[in-house]
This record gives sequence, structure tokens and C-alpha cells, in this order.
Amino acid sequence: MRIAAVGDIHFAEDTRGTLRPHWSALHECADVFLLCGDLTNLGTPAQARALAEELDAVRVPVVAVLGNHDYHAGSPEAVRAALQDVGVTVLEGEHTTLELDGRTLGIAGCKGFGGGFAGACGHAFGEPEMKEFMYVTERAAGALDNAGADLAIHGHEHSGAQKGITPRGISVRNVAMPLIRRPFAIFTLDSARPAQFRESAPAAAGAPGA
Repeated sequence: MRIAAVGDIHFAEDTRGTLRPHWSALHECADVFLLCGDLTNLGTPAQARALAEELDAVRVPVVAVLGNHDYHAGSPEAVRAALQDVGVTVLEGEHTTLELDGRTLGIAGCKGFGGGFAGACGHAFGEPEMKEFMYVTERAAGALDNAGADLAIHGHEHSGAQKGITPRGISVRNVAMPLIRRPFAIFTLDSARPAQFRESAPAAAGAPGA
């Protein structure tokens, strides 16, 4: 099962046409396309519509989560609606399953939140505002290890590490486009051993701005 994924596209009206040529051929190397947040630059309806035009060329199922940039303009529902209009499944604390050539892929997604990570994070201590901030973070972060997964994919960290692992051993991959420097990364899951996967770059490896 071949999974293409990218985050931190930061799409705007003036970047129309830059990703469509890559994404229109995505079906040749992937069975599904995952979009991992910060899909628009400021979260305006116009930027969301411009991105939807690019995604309309994709010929495999597309599943997305939004990021903080997609919330900035106060119109996350408009961003969600524009993507859904071209067939994208948008998740926020939700899940979906896809049947791909007789195999089932389960996907859960949320936009995540601030707060840091183990060893460099805030704590639910002190002021009510700090407690509430950290409770939101902890509810999102704890779900992965509690429920289990074969692979976790995220964006947001433009200069972060590309590879990581959760406390319970789940592989984590950062697919922020400024980090991977291409239109998407590809992960191939082994059908016999789902927790085992290999990574590869698409044939057209150059991303805008790379």
C-alpha cells in the first residue's frame, strides 16, 4: 500500500499551478494522498479555493487535516468546505477507512496543538489558562499511543527532525514540504507486516522553492 503525504503547503492565490503538474501524476506512484496541515497560508476562502483547484487533478483518495494557518482567518469551515467540494475527506478528531485493492487503510486525524514534546513541554500546572492549554495538547497527543498505529505522519515542523518515534514505539515521519523539499513523500506499507514500511521520493522530486 503506497501512501503519499505532505504538509505545510502554505498555498495562496499566487502559487496556482505550481503543484498541479506533480499531483496530477500522483496516481502512478501512490494509492492515497494525505495532507498534513497548514494547507493554506492564511486560511482565507480564496486560498482554499485555489488549493482545491490543484487538488481537483488528483486521481486517488485524498484525506486531510487542517493546521493553525488554516484557522488564522477565522474561516476553517470555509477551508474545509472548499476541499470537500473536490472530494477531499477532512478529519478533525475523526477517522475514516479506505478500501484500496482489497486492503483496508484506517486513518485518524487531528490538527494537533502547541505544548511541546516529552522533555521539552509545558505542564498542566498553575493558572487555569495554562491548564486548559495543556489539556488540549494532551488530549490530542495521548490518543496515538493509546490507540496504536502502524505509522504517524505530521507536518508543522519546517526545520524539525524528519524521523521520530513515540514513547510506545510508533514510527513518526515529518512531511513538512519545506523540510522534505518535494511535492510529497511516499511510504510503502508491507501488507504482510504493516508496521514495516519503506520510504521513497516521487520521480518528480523537485518541489516549488526547493
